[in-house]
Amino acid sequence: MRSPIIAASMLICLSNLSAASKPNILLIVSEDHGPEIGCYGDPYAETPNIDRLASEGVCFTNAYVPQSGCSQSRASYLTGLYPHQHGQFGLATWGFRLYNNQTPTLPRLLKKAGYRTGIIGKLHINPASAFPFDFQEITGANFQRKDLSAYAKFAETFIDESAQPFFLSINYPDAHDPWIRQVDGIPKHPLNADQVKTMPYMGVDGPAFRELVADYYNCISRLDTLIGELLEVLATSGKADNTIVIYLGDHGADMLRGKRTCYEGGLRIPLIMRWPGHIQPSRTDEFVSTIDLMPTILSALDLPAPNNLPGQALQPLFEDKPRSGTPFREYLFAEYHTHAAAPNYFPQRSVRRGRFKLILSLLSDTEHPDYADTIRKLHGDHERRESNHELNIPQLIANASSDVRTAYETMQRPPSIQLYDLQTDSYEFTNLADSPNHQQIKANLLQELHHWRINTADPLLNPSLLHKLTQEVMSISNKTLARKHIWQYPRYFFDGEQIPSPPSPEK
Repeated sequence: MRSPIIAASMLICLSNLSAASKPNILLIVSEDHGPEIGCYGDPYAETPNIDRLASEGVCFTNAYVPQSGCSQSRASYLTGLYPHQHGQFGLATWGFRLYNNQTPTLPRLLKKAGYRTGIIGKLHINPASAFPFDFQEITGANFQRKDLSAYAKFAETFIDESAQPFFLSINYPDAHDPWIRQVDGIPKHPLNADQVKTMPYMGVDGPAFRELVADYYNCISRLDTLIGELLEVLATSGKADNTIVIYLGDHGADMLRGKRTCYEGGLRIPLIMRWPGHIQPSRTDEFVSTIDLMPTILSALDLPAPNNLPGQALQPLFEDKPRSGTPFREYLFAEYHTHAAAPNYFPQRSVRRGRFKLILSLLSDTEHPDYADTIRKLHGDHERRESNHELNIPQLIANASSDVRTAYETMQRPPSIQLYDLQTDSYEFTNLADSPNHQQIKANLLQELHHWRINTADPLLNPSLLHKLTQEVMSISNKTLARKHIWQYPRYFFDGEQIPSPPSPEK
């Protein structure tokens, strides 16, 4: 007969073996930048550590977020839902929140599965109680970049403190504004304005603008250094071979036609995954979204996923071989609501299939308030630094080519429908919505977009709910009002009002 001591020892060994066989998850998130990284072909980015990570895993060259805003994007990859499904479609600092405090989240599900959960850096989602982290450090945004070495030090503490499998989310402040040229000597050799050009999707350039962009790139270089320190901590721990490393940007740069838009400059991000022995080093141009991360992680851990997740597990893209037949994702969907309530409110939906992309504005032919707000913000960023140049964005736009000028007019007062051919117009300067040769493409994309909105229970399909939300959001014009306001949309969105049935296909 087996002794109780021997039996207990065997149970402990089996438990340790089970824990050791479960992969750890290291989720690295950066702020406010798109694929301006060396491994994505950017000519100015100095990112050797991120480039090395990409060479050791899969680099998703067409990766997107479902909404180009911080709280909204983070809530989506931690719930696997679109913002109109989870409710966090504005900034947490303005009181926006999940509809339901009991929404399944990655830290909640992994904690139940026996994982230690940790976060370093900001969460920026309401309520925080929906994300039960065992370990939390540097809980603020840290936009002033204080004590940046602490990120790796806290990560080392968390990673080394137990043999239990872990989920650790590390959220760096770069490349959010203010774009600080150098912090603690990082980067060692900062870029200057004469060494860069502005991102081409903006369509405008100039010495003063390049000063901002140069320091944006310096932020990315500093981010790369910090990620290198973090990956060294993981390697030294001896746990790297059993850790899924995921790196992503939360959305595109806070520049013109970037953050807070449905344009490529706002939605397209870097996304890299490394999992030794399970992911072959490769690159894929299949369309993927950060809503795919939750089903991917749960599948990797052999855990059941919630029934309503709209994303797809990325495992079919882990092998370095060409795919045949249907693409991984035929239609890519995204959306926008608001950022900081009234100053940015302009709800939109978008769909892409292959080379064509359609953006639907739910408040068409009204001025987009974020247009002027972004220009004002960029001017303010430039005024806070020493410069021999004047930044005059309206003048830069006025001096641009006719297609760029038209693109900014479209951005300022969007029509109901925008349609772009990203094969011939990768920066979305020419709206083809009224082109006779593209009417069938427009009709098909509109129909698919409507079906998606039906299938994902988009509350704003109901005109009365859109009207109620618009009234509520537009009543909150500053943070003083936001701190006093309790948002009511989680209540009236679900008062039993019906979403209308889809219209007949256009002829």
